[in-house]
Parts: sequence; structure tokens; C-alpha cells
Amino acid sequence: MVLVAVNPATGERIEEIEETDIGKVQTFYENSRRAFSRWSGLSLDERLGYFRRLKKVMAEAMDEIAKTVSLDTGKVPTDALVSDVMPTIESIEFVLKHAKKSLSPQKVKTPLLLFGKTSCVEYMPRGVVLVISPWNYPLQLAMVPAVSALAGGNTVILKPSEVTPLVGKLIESLFQRAGFPEHVLQVAHGGKEVGSAFVNGKPDYIFFTGSVKTGKIIQKAAAEHLIPTTLELGGKDPFIVFADANLERAAKGAVWAAFTNCGQVCMSAERIFVEKSVFPEFVERLKEETRSLVLGQGEDADIGSMTFPGQKEIVREHVLDALARGAKFETGEHPDRWTEDSLFVKPMVMTNVPLDAKIMKEETFGPVLPVVPFETEEEAVKLANDTEYGLNASVWSNDLERARRVAAKLVSGAVVINDAVISVANPHLPFGGAKNSGIGRYHGKDGLRIFCHEKALVIDRGRLKREVQWYPYKGTYPLFLRLFQSYFGERKNWFAFFQSFLRLMKRN
Repeated sequence: MVLVAVNPATGERIEEIEETDIGKVQTFYENSRRAFSRWSGLSLDERLGYFRRLKKVMAEAMDEIAKTVSLDTGKVPTDALVSDVMPTIESIEFVLKHAKKSLSPQKVKTPLLLFGKTSCVEYMPRGVVLVISPWNYPLQLAMVPAVSALAGGNTVILKPSEVTPLVGKLIESLFQRAGFPEHVLQVAHGGKEVGSAFVNGKPDYIFFTGSVKTGKIIQKAAAEHLIPTTLELGGKDPFIVFADANLERAAKGAVWAAFTNCGQVCMSAERIFVEKSVFPEFVERLKEETRSLVLGQGEDADIGSMTFPGQKEIVREHVLDALARGAKFETGEHPDRWTEDSLFVKPMVMTNVPLDAKIMKEETFGPVLPVVPFETEEEAVKLANDTEYGLNASVWSNDLERARRVAAKLVSGAVVINDAVISVANPHLPFGGAKNSGIGRYHGKDGLRIFCHEKALVIDRGRLKREVQWYPYKGTYPLFLRLFQSYFGERKNWFAFFQSFLRLMKRN
């Protein structure tokens, strides 16, 4: 079996890539576990040396990487460079700067009743991490979790999307060029059957980015073996514009947030809510900005093609449903006029969209933007939260106090004020969603630690013969009672506390 890499913008067959034989799944795991014993045995400084080489390789090959991503996805080269390549290198930079502090033993306080001991938390790698990544940002959403897992001493099996196999092959090559030890990162090529086989192969951790439907299947399979998971799933992100916002900036931001990567972004602005008093003006601004966009493949184009033919059909379904319910186009083409053998779709702005339309409820993941008016702050919050998703949101207002107040009421993993989407570009911030948008967080120091077991460590110098709470108990109850009452009472009685403590210590 082979995977055929196809340029979605042209339909050109680029390369055939051999699919991983399901019969070799256990061989992958055996190789990965052998590599784990060596890789986890290296010091963190030794592991970081490989990441320095990886960063250097990627910086030197940046143009090659961006153009491969563009070729494999149909997105324009600028999108590939800015939104896929740059965040990946930035995340490697984060690991280089912060992994040592984040993954080194952390000393914590020891309570007074454990006087004489010290306590700390150590981070122990889990083992083999299975990363299953999607096609919309095939470099970033594969490499960032993989690099985070590797930094902690884990080995990784990466199953990239079969829709973008060239990028999967490229990732494999980048790690080889950086000189990573054999089998520390392995790439398994294939579709759902391959992914399912690796999930059932019992990894020590699963990191999945993709649809809610597939995420639930993986979570169910993982639960059978108590395999911990992080699930980064879909979004239906609201974009709230108040009348006092900088409308020119908000309109430009909305168009970019809705149509970047042809709308195939889990953090896309999929629902725009605009205060009623400025609704007509804002819609006109959206139309003007949208009509100025250039569709194409070159470096000067704004929007490329969609990536996956099946996703185009979902967009078609949502648009037709909205039109049937009374929605109207402000820009864009009716699906009946779309070119059937092309994945280029003109960006669409729609108004008069009913709140129960599919385009307002389900993840569309395409270049369409429904715009809905609201009258009050409370209504805006209610509309924004009326979704099964909760990944990201955007609030636009010159009144930052109100913007912060609204942000606090939104059920969302992230909120951006007077900008959109870009919280994911800050590797110091946690990334993840609420509700059906997923389970867990990554990025930041905790994004490194999720791939490790936390090990609690308490150290005593061992100088005493025994501890006060050890046997025998004879005569200790009244002393312990007085000790605890003097310590935990409304007002601490230090004289009684130390008197009881010293009497208990004399038993040693």
C-alpha cells in the first residue's frame, strides 16, 4: 500500500510514500522502548544538544520546509512560513530556554509537622508517546508535542495525517539530519487503520489533535488500558465586536481570523457577533476587506486552496443549509457555482443566519463567515457560549475593563482581546479547550510536564532511631491531641505545641 501525495491546489500527483504495514506496529513499539532506555538515560543537557542541532537544521532549511508545507496543503507560502514553520521553531527555542528549569527537580515546602525533612517533585518520563497529528498545520501540530515529549526523555511514534504525507516524510528527514539517535522518533505513515493499530498497541501516552468524533474513539480505546491522553479537538470560536471598538482593525482582524489557511483552523473566527448599532457599517467593512483578498498559489497570494476534498463538502453542506434557512451572501459564490474539480473556494461572508443553522452550531472548518447582530453585553456572552465547543474567543472593545469582564464570562480555553487566534503563537501560554474542544493543555512549562510522571520525593537524613508517629502508640494519644489542637486551632498556641512536640521527641 502507498500513500499518494497530491498538491490540492493543482491536483498534481507529487510522490508515492509507502504506508506502514500494520503487522509492524509491535516492531515500532519494541524499537521505541529499546531507544527509550538509552534516550531517557541521557542527561537533559545531552538531549538539548540534539534540539540545538534540530533548530539549526530547520532554520537553514526554512524555505524548503515552508514550500513543502505549501505544496502538501495548498496553503500559500506565507501562511506556511508564518503559521506553521515559525511557531514550530519558536517552540524548539522555548524547550532550549526553559526545559531545564521546568523539568529539573522542584523543591516544595514541607509542613512543620514533618520538621527535619525536605520535599521535592521530580519528573520521570512516561515511556513511548504516540502523537497523532492533523493535516491543517501538519508541521506545527506534529512537531510541537513530539519535541515536548522528547525533551522529557520519552521516545515518540508520530502518525501524521495521510492527507499530508510529504510533511510527515519531511519531519522524519529533519530529525535524521539533526542526528537524533535511531528510533527515538519514528514516523508511521497511513490512515485510520494505521492510527487505530498504534492506539491499540498500548503506548504510555497518547497526544491527539483532530476531530471530536475521532477523539472520542481514541479516548474510549485508551480508557480500556488506563492510557493517559491529551486531546486537542475542534472549535467554533466566537468573535465579539462592540460598538466602541476600532472597527477598521476589527474588520481586518476578522477577515484574517476567518480565512487564514482557507478557514481550516480550529481557532478560526467561525461566528462573528457585532453590536447592532454598528452592524451595517461593520458588514460593509468585512465585504470590502474580503473582496480585496487574492486567491492563488504564489508568494503574493492571500488564500490558497482547501486541503481535503471531504472538508469542502462539509462547507458546502453548511452553506446550503444556511441558505435554505434564509441566510444571504454578502460576498462569495453559491455552491452550485463552485468548480467541482477545484479546491479553491472564494471566501464567503453571510448575514441573516439563523442561530440553529449548522453553520452556527457545527465546526465548518472552511472559508465562510456568518455575522450576527447583538444588542447587549449579556446577549453577546450568551450567544458566544451557545456552543458545545470552547477553544478560543476574541473580544473587541476600546473599553478594556468591559473586554476583560466579557472575557472572564466566556467558557473558552483562551480569549484574545483586540486581536484573534494568536494566543497559540505564545509558547509560554497553555493551549487547549473547554467542553468538546478537548482534554488537557500543552505549551508552556506544563506542556513539557504532561509527558512526565510527577514523582513526590521526601528526604530524611536518617539520624533519629524512629519517628514520633511510629509504634508503640502507648501514651502518645494525649500528646498528639494537644499538639494538633495547639497547631490547628483558631489561634496557634506555640508554647503548648513545642512542649508536646519535645515530649514526643524524647521517646526517641
